[in-house]
Amino acid sequence: MRPPLRAIPWQSTHALLLLPVALIVVITVVDTHAPANVHLGPALVIAPAITPSFAGPRTTAAVGALAVAAQILIGFTHGGIGTSNHVVQIITLAVLSATLVVYSALRERRQAQLAQVRTVAEAAQHVLMWPLPEQIGPLRIASLYLAAEDEAQIGGDLYAATLCDGAVRVLIGDVRGKGLPAIGEAALLLSAFRESAHRHRSLAELVDTLEQSVTRYAADLEPEEEAGERFATALLVEIPDRDPITRMTSSGHPPPLLLSPGSAVTVPSLHPSPPLGVHTGVEHTLDVFSFEPGDTLLLYTDGVVEARDAQGRFYPLAERVARWTEDSPEALMHHIRRDLLTHVGGRLGDDAALIALHRTPVERRRHQGRTTVRHGTSAADRR
Repeated sequence: MRPPLRAIPWQSTHALLLLPVALIVVITVVDTHAPANVHLGPALVIAPAITPSFAGPRTTAAVGALAVAAQILIGFTHGGIGTSNHVVQIITLAVLSATLVVYSALRERRQAQLAQVRTVAEAAQHVLMWPLPEQIGPLRIASLYLAAEDEAQIGGDLYAATLCDGAVRVLIGDVRGKGLPAIGEAALLLSAFRESAHRHRSLAELVDTLEQSVTRYAADLEPEEEAGERFATALLVEIPDRDPITRMTSSGHPPPLLLSPGSAVTVPSLHPSPPLGVHTGVEHTLDVFSFEPGDTLLLYTDGVVEARDAQGRFYPLAERVARWTEDSPEALMHHIRRDLLTHVGGRLGDDAALIALHRTPVERRRHQGRTTVRHGTSAADRR
C-alpha cells in the first residue's frame, strides 16, 4: 500500500524554497541588465507556480509577493513603473500569484482530508486483519499481504492465528472477488474463526461453523443477481505444541508447501472439500503429516501462484522458494515479495497473501515417520 500523505519535512521545504527564490533573483538581475527591448519579467510567474508543489499557501504568497516586488524593480529600471506595459505585467503577476495561493490552500485542505481518511481506513483495516505475532507457541511466524486494489492494505484474502488448548490454529482463506468490495465477506470469516476457534475441539467442527457463517451471510445479504456466487476457499491448520505433526482441512484452498533444510520442498497430499458456501453438509477430511522442528510451512492464496508475467506465465512458487528453505520466515517473505513483484512487473492482478510458519525445537514426544495420513471426520475427533 502507498504510505499516507505526510507533510514534507521543513528542512526539505527550505531547501526546495531556494529554487523559486533563485529564479526570481536570476530573472531580475538578467532583466535589469538586458537591453530595453528584452523583457524577462513575465517569466517571474514560474516561481510562485512551482511553489505549491512543496509548500503551503503562506509560502506561496511570500514567493508571489517577492515576484511582484521583483517585477516592480524591473519596471523602475526600464524607464518607470507608470508605463502601461509594466503596469499590466505587475497586475497580471499579482492576480496569478493570488490564484496560486487560493489553489495551494484548497490543495492543502484536500490533502489533510485525504490523509485523515487514509488514517481511518488503515486503522479499520488493521482492526479487521490483526497483525500476526512473531512467535506463537512453537512457531515463528511471518506474513505478507499484497492487495491488488490501490490504497488498500487488505482485500478478499485473509489470515488469522490463535493459540488454544496446546495447539496453534491458523486460518488462511480467499473470498470471491478482490480488493475493497470483498472486505465485508473477509471480515465475516475472520470474526467467525476468532469466535469459534476456542470453542471446538476438532477442525471438522470448526470448519462446519465457518461453513454455516458463510451460508448464513449469503442467504441474508447476497443480491439476487449474485445468487450462488458467494463462496470462500479456506485452509485450516492445527499445529500441536509438542507433537511434530500438522493437522489440516482444506475447503477448496491450494495446498501449502513444506520447506525442509537442504532445499527440499514438498507438497502435502490434501483431500479438499468444496469451498465454503458452495455445498453444505459435506464431510470435511482431516489430513495429517509430519512437521518437524526446523521445517517451514508456507501457506498462500491463489493470487500468488496465479500471478502472471508479461508472457502469461504463472509464478512458480515451489521452484522459487527452494532457494530459500533455510532462511528465516521474515527473510523468506522478503524474498518472495521482491521476486513476485518482479515477476508481474510491479503490480498484481489479484490479492495475494502468504504465511510462513517455522517450527522451533521444543521438548516433545517423538513422532515417527514423515508420511501423510488421511483421516475422516470421526478420526479427527478421536485425535
